[in-house]
Amino acid sequence: MNKRKEMLGYERIDTFAPDKLEKLEYHYHEILKLIGEDPEREGLQKTPYRVAKSIQFLTQGYDHNPKEILLSAKFKEDYREMVIVKDIEIFSMCEHHMIPFIGKAHVAYIPNGYITGLSKIARVVEAYARRLQVQERLTTQIKEAIQSTLNPLGVAVVIEAKHLCMAMRGVQKQSSVTTTSDFTGAFERIETRNEFINLISAKLS
Repeated sequence: MNKRKEMLGYERIDTFAPDKLEKLEYHYHEILKLIGEDPEREGLQKTPYRVAKSIQFLTQGYDHNPKEILLSAKFKEDYREMVIVKDIEIFSMCEHHMIPFIGKAHVAYIPNGYITGLSKIARVVEAYARRLQVQERLTTQIKEAIQSTLNPLGVAVVIEAKHLCMAMRGVQKQSSVTTTSDFTGAFERIETRNEFINLISAKLS
């Protein structure tokens, strides 16, 4: 286990389980042979090991509990206006082809007696994104984690992403962007939802 960074109330750990690493390395070695490569040539000798570490890093979200992340910085606060964390970068893996999709998440909630650290919102997004995913489920999981843990007056999540499975294979449309959204509580009212959309669309001067 390789501990990389420690923060107040929440410890981030990038885990490279030795037993899994060895098995993954073996299978990636076999994959190289199956696609017609020579895994013993100089440029590929360490590739199975590197890819084994890479896939563990890219799927480390399975080891993180989003609700615990939020609870690690949950504070009592009498604030009932919208809190927005926008442009959270997302790097995830499509579960259908294991090819990346890349984009941004915009997350808002209206507190109901409790707030959480702003960085924890981004870490919740990361915890769910670092798994095999579909964008629709990722959007809902983020919303549900915040709603069930903080019990706010409402939660809004919008994700915009480019899917490389569409750009590199299949229909091969490089410019397409997929947008998903999910809302609870106050954000189900059109006025509140429009305010959220306007705020995430605005550019800081």
